[in-house]
Amino acid sequence: MIEGASRTWLVSGLLAVASILAGCSTGDSGRQRYAKKDLECMERAIFFEANRSSREGMIAVGTVVMNRVESDEFPNTVCGVVGQKNQFAPGVMTRPMNSKALPDVQEAARAVLNGERQPGVQKARFFHTAGYRFPYNNMHYVLVAGGNAFYEKRKKHLVTQRVPPAPIDR
Repeated sequence: MIEGASRTWLVSGLLAVASILAGCSTGDSGRQRYAKKDLECMERAIFFEANRSSREGMIAVGTVVMNRVESDEFPNTVCGVVGQKNQFAPGVMTRPMNSKALPDVQEAARAVLNGERQPGVQKARFFHTAGYRFPYNNMHYVLVAGGNAFYEKRKKHLVTQRVPPAPIDR
């Protein structure tokens, strides 16, 4: 049996190891804090995919990024997901971010990294510009926000929402 200070040291050590393995650090509150690089990558995803969007749309894009980070099918870091070829806007990792919307984008990115999610996104890991149509039969739409339509890829017999729903932020 581990007691007192030894138990505290062991728990602290295990939390530190888990944080390193997860690619983040934890503060005294136990909440994950992401590195500055993760924050910049999240800002870039939100900026280039939703900078003219509502806050709901920005949080929804960030939620998709985090859904991908948590999936075994995508890289396990924010920058790995955002920098993945042909997944986000061209130049997402290199183009300058110049806009009056940048403070709102930065706030949304921090909120997502601190745990805020757009609940309507659910487990969706994909989105496209709202209004576009594709001939695929595996797109199960869950949300339209900020000018984007969010969807899950499913086997065609499991798709129950084949068209995007009404936007939540008209």
